[in-house]
Amino acid sequence: MARAADFAYFDHVGPIAMAHRGGAAYGPNVGLENTMGAFRRAVELGYRYLETDVHATADGELVAFHDTRLDRVTDVEGAIVDLPYAAVREARINGTDPVPLLTELLEEFPTTRLNIDIKADSALEPTVETIRRHHAIDRVCIGSFSERRVRAARKALGPRLATAAGQVGTGALRFAPGPLSRALHTPAPVLQIPAVHRLRGREITLVTPQLVSVAHRLGKQVHVWFHEWSDESAREMHRLLDLGVDGIVTDHIATLREVLAERGHPLRPPT
Repeated sequence: MARAADFAYFDHVGPIAMAHRGGAAYGPNVGLENTMGAFRRAVELGYRYLETDVHATADGELVAFHDTRLDRVTDVEGAIVDLPYAAVREARINGTDPVPLLTELLEEFPTTRLNIDIKADSALEPTVETIRRHHAIDRVCIGSFSERRVRAARKALGPRLATAAGQVGTGALRFAPGPLSRALHTPAPVLQIPAVHRLRGREITLVTPQLVSVAHRLGKQVHVWFHEWSDESAREMHRLLDLGVDGIVTDHIATLREVLAERGHPLRPPT
């Protein structure tokens, strides 16, 4: 059974603080999610773990970008998978910043860890090849809503690769012992789940003392992320850390930094 302690990716003292898309809600990063500038500012605040999604262009270049399409945050329209990299390269996030390649993140921040969400089947092979080319297996954790993609990445890159249990069906974990048992016995060493889940119009708390306890008994970590409509306050972060979660993935990187400092785990910028 895979245990987090067996993976170099998790060799961190104290709770893991992860900058979601570089910390999209941090003042200087607003409107600039998933840009090199946003990731740079997160690292300057002391974040050692960065989160990004990846997509492949029509000609196989791997970009660090959340959406399937460029429309929402850039001045170019179209689905990334349908566009050559030459077109994506011209797009500007918030009219100013280019869409980065995953290669750029790995090269500019050699001491950081990357949590990579493979958002499309077309991005699987380029992700595997990029990790191989940069000898980055110990620096990355692969996740996806698609369990099949996670399994394929694990098969391609071998047992040293840290992977996150898939998030499909996590709304049932809170109440269904069968799915909970299967999730916690996954070969993935970490569960990455939302703090709450909406099911039939109700908000259901997923992160419970029982879930955290069972995960820890099996040697797995629990990382919590937030939906844009969920409570991402300092109070909620303290509550989750009091439950014993091992990591928080947040857009509000200044808030989490303050919370961790209050708890005796200050983030230290690289020297």
